[in-house]
Amino acid sequence: MPENPASAADRLQTVLTTLRATMEAQVSTAPSVREEHSHGEAMNAVCLPEAVVFAQSTQDVSAVLSACHAQRVPVVAFGAGTSVEGHVVPPEHAISLDLSRMTDIIAVNAEDLDCRVQAGLTRQGLNAQIRETGLFFPVDPGGEATLGGMCATRASGTAAVRYNTMKENVLGLTVVLATGEVIRTGGRVRKSSTGYDLTSLFIGSEGTLGIITEVQLRLHGRPETLSAAVCQFENLHDAVQTAMEIIQSGIPINRVELMDPVQMQASIQYSKLEGYRPLTTLFFEFAGAPAAVQEQVTATEALVEGNNGLGFTWAESAEDRSRLWKARHDAFWAAKALDPKARVISTDCIVPISHLGTLIDGVYEDIKASGLRAPLLGHVGDGNFHTLIITEDTPEGHAQAWELDKKIVARALALEGSCSGEHGVGMGKLDFLETEHGAGALKVMRAVKNTMDPHNILNPGKLLPPGSVYQG
Repeated sequence: MPENPASAADRLQTVLTTLRATMEAQVSTAPSVREEHSHGEAMNAVCLPEAVVFAQSTQDVSAVLSACHAQRVPVVAFGAGTSVEGHVVPPEHAISLDLSRMTDIIAVNAEDLDCRVQAGLTRQGLNAQIRETGLFFPVDPGGEATLGGMCATRASGTAAVRYNTMKENVLGLTVVLATGEVIRTGGRVRKSSTGYDLTSLFIGSEGTLGIITEVQLRLHGRPETLSAAVCQFENLHDAVQTAMEIIQSGIPINRVELMDPVQMQASIQYSKLEGYRPLTTLFFEFAGAPAAVQEQVTATEALVEGNNGLGFTWAESAEDRSRLWKARHDAFWAAKALDPKARVISTDCIVPISHLGTLIDGVYEDIKASGLRAPLLGHVGDGNFHTLIITEDTPEGHAQAWELDKKIVARALALEGSCSGEHGVGMGKLDFLETEHGAGALKVMRAVKNTMDPHNILNPGKLLPPGSVYQG
C-alpha cells in the first residue's frame, strides 16, 4: 500500500530530533543547502531532501543510519554531486548524508604501496598530499569526484587502459550497513583466499547496500617519464583501428582517448586548442622509464602510420600536457557550450574492443536519423565511449534524447556490451538491467538487497528496477 505522507513526515522529524540532540551543527534544513543536494550532473528529476546531515566520521554515519533504520527514513549518500545517472537524487521524505567533510588520510604505507583514506577525499586531494612520497593514485574519472563515490559507482576513466578501474585498485573498505552496524572488508594484503569477497560486493553498489566511509587504496609509483601526443585522422575507422591495434599489440600505453570531428570542433572553441583541425583525433599518453617510453612511442607511431594518421603533435612540457588533458576532461562542458541553453546527456556504452567500429557506425546512423547534434568521445583503449546528446531543454527535447540513448544502448547490448562502462546505473540505466544481466541474476541481486537493507532505506530507486525490492 502507498505510504501515508504524514506518517513519513512524522518519522523524519523523529530522526531529526534524535540527530540534533548529538550533532546539531551538522544538520541543515536550509533551502539553499537542500537544493544543492537535490541533484547531480544528470538530466534526471530533482527532489529536495528534507534535511542534509554533514558527517565527519564513521560514527556519525552509523548514528544517522541507526536512527533512519529505526524509523524507516530513506538516506542517500552524497559526495561531490558529480554523478551523471541520478545517483544522488533523493526520494521524498529523505535525508541526504553528505560525506564531503570526511577528507582525512588515515595512513600511508609507502613501502607497501597502499593507503587508507576517508571517503570524502578526492583523488586530486590525495595525490597532492602524497606527492613527496613518489606515489600516486591513478584512477581518473575526470571530475572532482570523491573516492567513496568512485567506489560506489565502480569508476574508471582515462587511465583505466593501463591502471584498471576502482574495482582493481581497492584493497578494503569500512562500510556502515543499513542498521548502523560498522564492518570492515578486505585488508592490506594483495590477495586472500578467505571468505566472500565483500569488498567487491560494495564496489559499484551505488550506496544501496551500505555507505562506504573509509577506503584502502593501492598506490602506484609516479612514472619517471611522461610524454603526450595528439594524432589526427581523416577517417574515424582509421583512428579506431589504431587504438584497437595498440591494445592488441600489448603496448602498455597510459591513455588513448578519441574525439570525433564534432567534439573536436567544440573543444577547439572551448579549450582554445590552437593548431588542430576538427577531425577525428586520438590523444596519447606514454609513461615509464625513458627507454620504455621511446619504445612505446616508436611502436605506436608505426601503427599510426599504417592507419593513415596525419602525424604526431607532441605536448612536451608539463603545462602543455596539462592543457591537453584538461581539454579532454572538459569535453562535456565544451559540448554544452555549443548551445548553452540546451541540455546534454551522456551515453556510457562499452563493447569488446573488436566491436567498437561496428558500434560507432551504427551510432552515427542513429544520430543522423534523430536530427540531434551528438559529439562522440571516449576511452577507446577499453571499448568505452560517450555520446554527448545535445537537446532542447523541453519535455519533447528530453524525450527525443532518451530515445536516441535507448537505441545506442540496444546496439551495445546486441554486440555483447554493457549499458555502462563507468557511470553506473543510478536512475538512468534501470530499463536495461534485465536485458544485460538476465532475470536470474537480477533475482540474486534483489535477494542481496532485501537481506542487507530490509526496509529499503539505502538510496531507494537506484541500481535495481522499480518494484524489484521489498517496500516494507
